[in-house]
Amino acid sequence: MSNKQHDLSTHHDQYGIATAAMVNETFAQSAERGVLLMRHSAREFRRDIHDLENPLTDHGRGLAKKLGENLLAGINCRAYASPPHRCIETGEFVLAGVNARRKDSDLDLLKVDKARPLEALGVFYALDQIRMWKGLRSAGGLANYIQTWFDGEVKPDVMMRAPQAVAMVLEVMLGKLDAPPIEADAKQLDLCVTHDMTVYTVRHGAGLESLSAAPVDFLDGLLLYRQEGVLMLKSHYGSLVKVTEQMLRG
Repeated sequence: MSNKQHDLSTHHDQYGIATAAMVNETFAQSAERGVLLMRHSAREFRRDIHDLENPLTDHGRGLAKKLGENLLAGINCRAYASPPHRCIETGEFVLAGVNARRKDSDLDLLKVDKARPLEALGVFYALDQIRMWKGLRSAGGLANYIQTWFDGEVKPDVMMRAPQAVAMVLEVMLGKLDAPPIEADAKQLDLCVTHDMTVYTVRHGAGLESLSAAPVDFLDGLLLYRQEGVLMLKSHYGSLVKVTEQMLRG
């Protein structure tokens, strides 16, 4: 959702690499199921259309597919996405990469190629988007605005309470984690493609990293899974926290 143009000259080919590595490491160690809350891939920044209508770039499509190709071949995947097309496309290109990887393996796993739109992965917490955008600009950027939101300085008719938003996203992720899998006794990853603001919000609200610690770049993600029965949330930067009842209550 950020309006700031990313510098694609330095690390643009690395988007999604750390996210795939986090997923692979976690599944290789112990996880059988996981839910990945992730930002969409690289997109355009046109100012003549509503920000949520900005599409992926061709490069962004390639990066999403590459992420899927880098996931372990033995993981079933399905995808959910915020309704804007760039999020749906991101999920479907990741699935395309997963399916392409399987053609080169001996595994006969079920194929999923469509991402289902899910309103709960959108900007549902913005109750007045026009005033939210004005506040974001006056705050000097997304991270600053989210901090004022968590500090209770944004009016409740503009944004719902920040802890409530965190709880709602976590509940959606938990619902996917506990939903029937595509295939019994197979490892599974559910993709939840959303926007940088949502990833920032959950990451900060769960205590993984501060808002200023690191940016939420394209294809960055947070992985929800169980470790010896305990619900855990991990950032691709390496931070790990236990998901508490307080987080889920908001």
